[in-house]
Amino acid sequence: MKTQELNRRALDRVIAVINGKGGVLKTTLTANIGGMLASSGYRVLLVDLDPQGNLAEDLGYTASDRDDEGRALAQGLMFGGTIEPLTQIRPNLDVIAGGPALDQATAGLAALGNRDPDGAKLAVARLLEPIAGNYDMILIDCPPGDETLQTAAVAAARWALVPVKSDKSSRKGLGAVATRLDAVLNLNPTLDLLGVVLVDVGTSAHAVQRDARQHIAELFNADESVTFKATVRHSEATAQATRERGLLVYELDEQVRKGPKWYDIRRGHATAQTLAPRSSSSVADDLQAITQEVVERITAAETEEETA
Repeated sequence: MKTQELNRRALDRVIAVINGKGGVLKTTLTANIGGMLASSGYRVLLVDLDPQGNLAEDLGYTASDRDDEGRALAQGLMFGGTIEPLTQIRPNLDVIAGGPALDQATAGLAALGNRDPDGAKLAVARLLEPIAGNYDMILIDCPPGDETLQTAAVAAARWALVPVKSDKSSRKGLGAVATRLDAVLNLNPTLDLLGVVLVDVGTSAHAVQRDARQHIAELFNADESVTFKATVRHSEATAQATRERGLLVYELDEQVRKGPKWYDIRRGHATAQTLAPRSSSSVADDLQAITQEVVERITAAETEEETA
């Protein structure tokens, strides 16, 4: 399929969640933003483009009969055709599963790229374009170090959302993101940076956040509004609990709130919940703020385009 044959309008609500470095909460953001949007009535598709397949753990379908570990996605990327998402993982939330089979897709797309570089880059776009109209929002969870799959993801996306930690080492991954975006602009000229999200931050580290925002703005040759106002705080306990239970953070928070009170546990009238960190409420609030800002930024951009 030639570039001009793609219906780019159908892909206007595709967001690639991307960073060149691992451990920056890409999957956490993808799962929780998608889950919160779906719970608000949006029709949402999540695409797990990571061979690690961690999205399955966050959403609780790992090792189930529905989890094909990326085989259908790998086949679709290499050979085209249609793909059937896993439906109703949550109400209004469908998923295209990832996993180890995507390593084959990387090899296959690399070989295709030797013959048809543009065709390899547009593999994800070709796969999503026929089904994109079924959804209000599509989020792609990108692998951290796979150049082939990352490039195909941003070639399909209208927006790039970049999570990053505030330390200097973590910010190095942003350079790789900028390179990926530049590499596909000839094929995807509407691609734009939705914003950068500071994650795993301490709420009192104001000077660190201020320094990080300045460096991010300089890297993208933008002002500090390129970084989201909302941040996601650090909570190892919440991260562990959500993955162990296969719950999104707001779902974990709801369970914790419904759990027994400390005084009933103290009196022996109830048993404490396992993996029920009190920090889940704060992290859920952070992710809700990020989700709201995603919607606000996209809505503002679409309104500006309509009135231009």
